[in-house]
Amino acid sequence: MWSSADEDVPGACSMNDSCIYQIRIEGHLSQNWRDWFDGLVIECLPAGETTLTGRLADQTALLGVLGKIHALNLRLITVARLTVAAAPGF
Repeated sequence: MWSSADEDVPGACSMNDSCIYQIRIEGHLSQNWRDWFDGLVIECLPAGETTLTGRLADQTALLGVLGKIHALNLRLITVARLTVAAAPGF
């Protein structure tokens, strides 16, 4: 069975668990896109970037969101998996 070092980290998740992700893209998105992006929190940053942050059910859900970013021809900057401690409230 595959294992990850993250299994020993408090607040970490495995591939099949729901995890908190923060996705950073170039440009600004309005809040109108929130439902289309599976309820992720949309935050426009001063540097002309947007973060999408929230809990996704699994890797398949993450790929779905990344596919939507691709479909809109948005430039992906980073994808980060966050621990519960790093993202309070999610």
